Amino acid sequence: MTCPDCDSPLVPFFVPTELREYAPDSQRTLAICTQCLSLHPTNQPELDAASDPAFERISESFPTGEAAVPMALVLGLLKSLALNRSEIEHLLERVERAGADPLLVIDRVGRQGSTQPQWDAARRRHQLEQFLD
Repeated sequence: MTCPDCDSPLVPFFVPTELREYAPDSQRTLAICTQCLSLHPTNQPELDAASDPAFERISESFPTGEAAVPMALVLGLLKSLALNRSEIEHLLERVERAGADPLLVIDRVGRQGSTQPQWDAARRRHQLEQFLD
């Protein structure tokens, strides 16, 4: 699978029931682009809660465990901070509760050079810091 926006590889993942309200169109499965970090619906019925998404293809610093899927959703939703503010705030809290630092992940993803997000990482990080204060 490749991204329809930039033709880069996608990482498919299962969205647990408790996170679907934050997923675009409440999708059961999504895929995140390894380069532009956009989210795309995917129809992969074989994906389930036991599936282990390869988020390390985005960054070696990508969180694992309970922080992984909420972090992927945050990255995909950052394209439109104004429209997704509430969802992003809730997801950031989940990432933090799961023991990961979402702002550090955004910093690293923005600086590593292998990604070209559809949003400015430094600017978004600053805006998110204000949300978390």
